[in-house]
Amino acid sequence: MLKDFQAFIARGNVLDLAVGVIIGAAFGTITKSLTDDVIMPVIGAIFGGVDFSGYFLRLGPVPEGYTGSLSNYAALKEAGTPLLGFGQFVTVVINFLILAFIVFLLVRSVNKLVARLEREKAEGIAPPAADPADVVLLREIRDELKARKLSD
Repeated sequence: MLKDFQAFIARGNVLDLAVGVIIGAAFGTITKSLTDDVIMPVIGAIFGGVDFSGYFLRLGPVPEGYTGSLSNYAALKEAGTPLLGFGQFVTVVINFLILAFIVFLLVRSVNKLVARLEREKAEGIAPPAADPADVVLLREIRDELKARKLSD
């Protein structure tokens, strides 16, 4: 069983998948930072300082003894207050849309490249152009002169 497992792991598909998952996780981190640190502040500035991650709806009472801010989503959540954090959901949806758009652009570019390569392959290598008539005539003259020289 151990040998079968080693053979399974050593196959290229599994290693390719592992590399893809690792790169995908890193790409997800980059996308999250792009959304949180670049796009959302711009959207917030356009809409008057809006920060979507702070939007929530309190669904129940705040626990007794809570001394933090009633507008701090993270603190209320940590205290155990039932919350509907729709602002965080909006941020996650925007992250997804950005990531999906980037993947779409990548796949589209690769598809165009593959189509172009297939088209070039189907067309094949163009046959060489025919020599101009004057070049053909000069070759015939050369060959005739060589033939005369050899026969003399």
